[in-house]
Amino acid sequence: MDWDKLRIFHAVADAGSLTHAGDTLGLSQSAVSRQIRGLEESLGTTLFHRHARGLILTEQGELLFDATRAMSKRLETASARIRDSEEEVYGELRVTSTTAFGTLWLAPRLPTLYAKYPELKIDLMLEERVLDLPMREADVAIRMKEPSQADLIRKRLMGVRMRLYASQEYLRQNGTPHSIAEIAQHRLVCQNANAHQVSAGAALVRELMTQQIRTTFTVNNYFGVLQAVVNHLGVGVLPDYLTEDFPQLVRVLPDVESAEVPVFLAYPEELRHSKRVSAFRDFVLEGVIAYRRNRTGPSTE
Repeated sequence: MDWDKLRIFHAVADAGSLTHAGDTLGLSQSAVSRQIRGLEESLGTTLFHRHARGLILTEQGELLFDATRAMSKRLETASARIRDSEEEVYGELRVTSTTAFGTLWLAPRLPTLYAKYPELKIDLMLEERVLDLPMREADVAIRMKEPSQADLIRKRLMGVRMRLYASQEYLRQNGTPHSIAEIAQHRLVCQNANAHQVSAGAALVRELMTQQIRTTFTVNNYFGVLQAVVNHLGVGVLPDYLTEDFPQLVRVLPDVESAEVPVFLAYPEELRHSKRVSAFRDFVLEGVIAYRRNRTGPSTE
């Protein structure tokens, strides 16, 4: 395929208009239209449905747009890496983490990183699926287990345990349980044991459920559990790294907790010298050091 035609196709598909794409590319509408027709002829297919309000991709057009979008992303990443210098940190960095850790621990600390490197662009992908770093699905990962993929640089950040927490208002109204058996008289807020989560958290939930809990509220991520707990819904199963940023949480049954869950930062060997990766790694490590220093209660390390 003609790379220039693909570049123009991508701009048209992104803008949904020949005119707007032409403005972006510095080309006339007729020139853009000729390039699109030429590409369609070379492929032997129609890439756009044309109507009065603009252009809509055909099924074949969607397939090509998926490919050019991936190409564009790869080129942007390559360009940023090439431009990495000793003096500057800028460009896009794709970071993946679990929904809970990325939302509740990482995101609140990002202003510190942006204050130091205002030209940096973080694309934070929060999902439970483990993205393939060697295949460049992401640049850096923060995960609740040691990565098994080859050719990765990895650093253990901390240990996390799932524990029981409630709000002061909930405990004032409903009393404080003093044994695991007394949990049965309270509303348990947690992830379903079958939901995608670390095995240690699921094991703790299964143990608690053996107590014939009177009423439950289950949600498929810890952010939802946290919102329910701080709004006085019940006793929740939550990761202990929340206690620094949510001091209103009251720990319930201090002897009840999950096995330790290791948290790792990892990135591909080929990004060892990337200034953006180094800046992000150092930022996370500094955040972990501060977190350990400020934590109350015994360390999980």
